[in-house]
Amino acid sequence: QHDEFQNLLGRLCLEEKFRGKLTPADFLKILPPLKQEADTCEKDVALRFLQKLMLLDYTARYLPIRADSPDPGQPHLLPQSTTGEAEQDCFDAFFSDSVRGESKQPSVHPMDIQMAVLHCSDSFLKQNLTTKLSQCQYALPLLVPDPVTVDIQCPMWTFRQIKKTWKTKGTPDHPDKVTLKSMPICNARTPMVVFFRLGSLSLSKSQLINNLINERHNTFYHRDCKGSTTARHLMEGVAEICWYCPAGKPNDAFTDLTAFCNLHGDAEHLETQRNILTDKSSVTVVLISARTGSNKNVIQDLMKSPKPLIFLILEEKSNAVKFSKGKYKIGLKDRGQANVSEELKRILQHILAGAPGSFQLESMAAATGIRSDEEDEACKKGKAVAEKLMGLLKDTDVSAIKEKFLLCQGELWKQWCDTNKKQYRLRDQAEMEKSEKQQKLTEIRENQRKRFCGGLVNVFVEGISSLKASEKEFYLKWTQISLDELTLKENKDQPEQLKTKQQQLEEISKKLQSATFGLEHIYREMAQVYEAHASLHEQPLAGQPDWSQYPKLVAELMISGHPVELMDGDAGHVPITWISRLLDEVREKLGDKRVFVLSVLGIQSSGKSTMLNAMFGLQFAVSAGRCTKGAFMQLLNVSEEKAVLQFDYVLVVDTEGLRSQELAGESTLHRDNELATFVIGLGDMTLINIFGENPSEMQDVLQIVVQAFMRMKKVRLSPRCVFVHQNVTDVAAAERNMEGKRRLQERLDKMAQLAAEEEGFDAQSFSKVISFNVHEDVKYFAQLWEGSPPMAPPNPGYSESIQDLKDFIISKASRSTGISLSQRNVEDITKLLKQA
Repeated sequence: QHDEFQNLLGRLCLEEKFRGKLTPADFLKILPPLKQEADTCEKDVALRFLQKLMLLDYTARYLPIRADSPDPGQPHLLPQSTTGEAEQDCFDAFFSDSVRGESKQPSVHPMDIQMAVLHCSDSFLKQNLTTKLSQCQYALPLLVPDPVTVDIQCPMWTFRQIKKTWKTKGTPDHPDKVTLKSMPICNARTPMVVFFRLGSLSLSKSQLINNLINERHNTFYHRDCKGSTTARHLMEGVAEICWYCPAGKPNDAFTDLTAFCNLHGDAEHLETQRNILTDKSSVTVVLISARTGSNKNVIQDLMKSPKPLIFLILEEKSNAVKFSKGKYKIGLKDRGQANVSEELKRILQHILAGAPGSFQLESMAAATGIRSDEEDEACKKGKAVAEKLMGLLKDTDVSAIKEKFLLCQGELWKQWCDTNKKQYRLRDQAEMEKSEKQQKLTEIRENQRKRFCGGLVNVFVEGISSLKASEKEFYLKWTQISLDELTLKENKDQPEQLKTKQQQLEEISKKLQSATFGLEHIYREMAQVYEAHASLHEQPLAGQPDWSQYPKLVAELMISGHPVELMDGDAGHVPITWISRLLDEVREKLGDKRVFVLSVLGIQSSGKSTMLNAMFGLQFAVSAGRCTKGAFMQLLNVSEEKAVLQFDYVLVVDTEGLRSQELAGESTLHRDNELATFVIGLGDMTLINIFGENPSEMQDVLQIVVQAFMRMKKVRLSPRCVFVHQNVTDVAAAERNMEGKRRLQERLDKMAQLAAEEEGFDAQSFSKVISFNVHEDVKYFAQLWEGSPPMAPPNPGYSESIQDLKDFIISKASRSTGISLSQRNVEDITKLLKQA
């Protein structure tokens, strides 16, 4: 088995990557546009699988692999006989053993590609890939034998980012009430249905489970899937798990969140996995060919358990029979899979209706005979330091954390932002009035400095300063996971309250915002501490935390791929002193590199973060429980082809939505204008995201966008923009799209004329304001989901649209020379923003 594994790694060009040598940094690099090919050669297939999975393209499992023949387009022809009659020759050749095609090595099994990549990935890439597999509605590895030592591991760490959302219908008091639930999957208590086989079977167990939970999607890969081969090396003994998430509808297969686990291989020879899974299960389904003596001992052991048990017997003819309490058997002979699936589903529904949710993923780590990946020393060290930080918060209500520990932000910071904006809008007012505003700004900074208590921030900074690189990554992940759980726990009942207590809407909404707490709030506090001290021209005091090192620490995190807050979402302000110093630190560490800035703008909840995450493999969901607020930036390295692309890094900027519902009642138009001005001014290219084709929403977005581009002329900036229409039902209808583009051009031209009058410019068309070609710079995206969530996988057409747009952006960017970090003048843009 070891030789087969080494041979497989060799075929996939992964020999040097075994034992976690592939990292997220290897795949977050910006590459030149990919050459689109119909098939992929073996040595490139692992990379192609990763790239497609990062794009949320579930067809990553079905990559056609190129045959190792000189001309793969031509089949091998049988030699033709030159003597005798043609018909007789043909007949003889058919029955002849001497005339046969060349034997060749079978293709690599798609699941071997997936497992080989996971075996070669480090903890963080493995976690990222498992999250993507979950988003693609694929089953996830739960128990994995080591391909060399055969020790069984539970990759618990890989599940930590996965959150499931589902709806349950009915309670004893309100049978028609639909309840929305959402939580990290590690914490969910669910019933678990376990499937395994005894002996060799002609029936596909994986396909049977697929029919139970989602007939339209192959959650579990099976023998009839595209690309399947008989040679499979890395799935023997692997147990995969998935969850059925009901939608709260009458046609739901199961009424509550339910786990389904599938053990690959003959369970008779997989005793450790079999015992663990039957112990954790609510019901076990066993497939056997016939009741023969070879499996008698295993069947006898299973019968001893008081838990429900269902036998599917291949060689028997019978409908479902209950032969003992909680014990059933179903004959499969001469019966179709659909018929068997329906019968099995009815039995499972009956059993699970009275079964409490007894399985919790976290409990797997304590099971005898397996090792959890969270026993890794770096993971344990990072978790221990994160628990120390969380210990400070344990007795504090989540909605009170900011008020208790983060005193430099909140009201003081908002007062400073408001005063600062008023100062810039005074224009021709008396110097005395400007001086008063300046004095007030200094007083607020002094108050911030005095109020800084340091506890939470000091512990956080001590953690990131004292740990090694891998320990620091685990520490930050554990901290974010813990904070997200805290936020989700606090907010889980809020949507129900919003429905039932409309008169308290504003109060509950504010509580919802204050109960949202993530790493970005700690970074924000560090920014305010730094700005308060720096504006007062103070020096760090001996024996106290060195606030002057904060930009350096966060710059290191930014370089290593962490998103950093650029614009404060609560105050709607850019902390310019902090951001400038942060970028200076980045420049000192990397050199004065050329950077291409890509930003995104659009209506709230229109899929901006999802688009960027899929495009670049990012994780912009920086806080649980709500949409993005403010603006976040993430730095991406460019691959070795820097000479081709003309720049060294891409800075991706994700933003909050325009027309935010959370700001309803406030001056939303003014906030939107500020955000658009800043984002468009900062970006070399801005993606204008439009969801659907609602004319009024489109009108609002276009008006804000055109006004912002007009302002760029004041500071002599000429950014580009690309309009992305998401959720378009028929992206292939070229004629319809041409008409849509014509109407968009008319709207943009009209708005450009109106904005030009207001800003004092002469512009008869939008293309006079910026470089814009309606035929090139407008893209149409298919809808994200292929069917109805929560069980629907992403639409492969959406992933194709993402790849096309990414190639377009990189192609356009490669024609620009790139602007160095030192030439980026954020301050000019923020001055323009304050006057917006």
